[in-house]
Amino acid sequence: MAQAPAWPDRPVRMVVPFAAGGATDVSARLVTQKLSEVLGQPVVIENRPGAGGTTGTDYVAKSAPDGYTFIMASLSTVGLALGLYGKLPYDPVKDLAPVAPSVLAPIGICVRRELGVSTLQEFIALLKANPGKYSYGSAGNGASGHISVVAFLQKTGTQAVHVPYRGSGPVFNDLLAGVVDFTADVPGLMKPHVESGALKALVMATDQRSSVLPQVPTSAEAGLPGYRAYSWFGVFAPAGTPKPIIGRMAAGMETALADPAVARRLDQEMGLPPMRGYTPEKFGAFLKEEIDYWVPLVKASGARAD
Repeated sequence: MAQAPAWPDRPVRMVVPFAAGGATDVSARLVTQKLSEVLGQPVVIENRPGAGGTTGTDYVAKSAPDGYTFIMASLSTVGLALGLYGKLPYDPVKDLAPVAPSVLAPIGICVRRELGVSTLQEFIALLKANPGKYSYGSAGNGASGHISVVAFLQKTGTQAVHVPYRGSGPVFNDLLAGVVDFTADVPGLMKPHVESGALKALVMATDQRSSVLPQVPTSAEAGLPGYRAYSWFGVFAPAGTPKPIIGRMAAGMETALADPAVARRLDQEMGLPPMRGYTPEKFGAFLKEEIDYWVPLVKASGARAD
């Protein structure tokens, strides 16, 4: 009786449910370069953007559980979406198998220079004086940046118009062109535009300053204590994928994230600290905790994506 070939014996597909150029995409490409070396087969990125990341996530949830299709999902696609959509075409807990987290993604707010504000308090005053005049872009309805701004507007009693895109890359293109006025995203994507002076970062919605943009104040330092916003990215497989394959992929992710060059680029250059030390079971428990925390907040916000 012939033995089944060892996994993987051909290239592995890693779906990114957002457009190229965003934080999920850029970090996934960096990690999968090393992961390809570890697994001995190419791990190929395939972008499938749309509907705040749920289009690509649904595609993977319905893919064959053969170990050759995975997704680099985000908090928005496997957590926030449960509170944003009346009916998702997939159940992130039942239809996807947790493999391993990748990185934590702190979120901050940046505005185009032409708004003429230098601090978060000045920006809040501008929004209060002009209800609904200014617009913000996000990577899609229900993406973490969308919910981060919803939370900010609620906390400050202000209004702004949401413009959803198919990923962070197009958001920054339009922000630089003056089509939208501000966005909430990870520090690594803001950095080149902040350093050039085209954009002004007003707050990092975390307890600690970012290593990538250390000059940007935390929420408490900016006068908005209690405002926290973050995302995270992680690898999932279609439910039913054999456990030995999930275990091998999880071990491969741990090795890739532990590589000093990869870790340095993620943390020091992109501001995305690697999330290490998770088994698939621990990652699954973490996912359920995140769902329990975020979904009630999203529903209470009244934000909808359908």
